[in-house]
Amino acid sequence: MAPQGGAPRLVLLFSGKRKSGKDFVTEALQRRLGAGVCAILRLSGPLKEQYAQEHGLDFQRLLDASTYKEAYRRDMIRWGEEKRQADPGFFCRKIVEGVSQPIWLVSDARRVSDIQWFQEAYGAVTQTVRVVASEQSRQQRGWVFTLGVDDAESECGLDDFGDFDWVLENHGDAQHLEEQLGKLLEFVRSRL
Repeated sequence: MAPQGGAPRLVLLFSGKRKSGKDFVTEALQRRLGAGVCAILRLSGPLKEQYAQEHGLDFQRLLDASTYKEAYRRDMIRWGEEKRQADPGFFCRKIVEGVSQPIWLVSDARRVSDIQWFQEAYGAVTQTVRVVASEQSRQQRGWVFTLGVDDAESECGLDDFGDFDWVLENHGDAQHLEEQLGKLLEFVRSRL
């Protein structure tokens, strides 16, 4: 059963490696659709907030792409995994509380359990979107392989997921990305 709150018309679950452009893509979609119609939901938000509270850290600094966040990333991943093992839907339930927009963009689905939770809660209105980018493109955006992070479930949990409903290639060709976003936007608007 879906949690309390507005029933969405469409839930898009975005996944991809670090620096693949998940936030860039979801923010671009929200700009075009409008914040009144489209909400960006970040599973990492409640995770970081709870982690900051329990560890006496600056929550706002954990939200940005800073060295501050990177210093805690491994332990945050470990801590989040412990929470998910105890309750796989813990962070999913938190992010949907009080959301009233009809279109939900979950910008950081990372595990099969995230996808399963949304599919069970919202059924056929749930679609998966994989954002892919070459290692070279990711490196140009500042990505450097980090042992214990880039080989953890939080980065690799959906590598073998199978058929995503949508795959967006974000290798640095703005025109190609724009064409793909146009097709996705057309689909989203058909659900309004």
